[in-house]
Amino acid sequence: MAAFTAKDVKELREKTGAGMMDCKKALTENNGDIEAAVDFLRQKGLAAAAKKATRIAAEGMVGAVVEGNIGALVEINCETDFVAKNDDFKSFVAKVANMLIGTSSTTVDALKAEALDGSTLQEVVQELTLKIGEKIDVRRFLKKSLDGEGKIGSYVHGGKIGVLVEVGTDSAETAKKPEFAELVNDLCLHVAAADPKFLTSGEIDEDYKAREAKVYEAQLKEQGKPENMIENIIKGKLNKLASEICLMDQKFVKNPDLSISKLVKEVEGKIGGKITVKGFDKINLGEGIEKKEDNLAEEVAKLTQA
Repeated sequence: MAAFTAKDVKELREKTGAGMMDCKKALTENNGDIEAAVDFLRQKGLAAAAKKATRIAAEGMVGAVVEGNIGALVEINCETDFVAKNDDFKSFVAKVANMLIGTSSTTVDALKAEALDGSTLQEVVQELTLKIGEKIDVRRFLKKSLDGEGKIGSYVHGGKIGVLVEVGTDSAETAKKPEFAELVNDLCLHVAAADPKFLTSGEIDEDYKAREAKVYEAQLKEQGKPENMIENIIKGKLNKLASEICLMDQKFVKNPDLSISKLVKEVEGKIGGKITVKGFDKINLGEGIEKKEDNLAEEVAKLTQA
């Protein structure tokens, strides 16, 4: 009996863009383990280059707010892009984002029990759902605070991508300089565009490295590379990995001649103060949610059935 279902095959296809038969084979070879099957398809060169986020999405909006040393992001979903552009919906997203600044809630359920506009957030969600005619869902949020001097930057790209970046400084005077504010803004734009996974190379865990190395090895063998060369090629690829997925090692999107770490040092030289990028966060709208796809042929068939 198969160790996987049709739903698993569909999920794997959405994650990789590979064909149905290739996905079935990958799941069969890996006892239904979807993540292992993803790696299997990557090793065979069968996984499409398109990212999962471009294939699986939900409509709605990401909101961001920063007040003092506190920043927050929230994702609120709806069923159609039309509603996501509705003024009532956009106003609701802004209200929930601002609500996050003062909350101590750490879960969506706890947040929904809090007061908003004389009701609970859950009741406001229900009222908006009735008014708009689509299901509204507060899906997730995150909140960050910055200790010491510095600034939390925020950026929302088209309501689809939300970013927070926490940047510390050695003094209040350094934090007030326009060059510092420009750097924080540039870092937010960079994170939105370059999609780093880690802050520095030191944060890449060994499991992540081992998984990538295994994929590299299989790819190189598929390409027919000599066995005695594979180990060194893998080391080179792993060394390059940091420049691809670590914020401080990535090339600055506005000036590829500079890495982010060099950009920070350059600004330090201009303003004469110490700058430390402490962290970043990003929410991609609908990431991991399967968007309903309408099948026109099926709908027409239903309507024409006696």
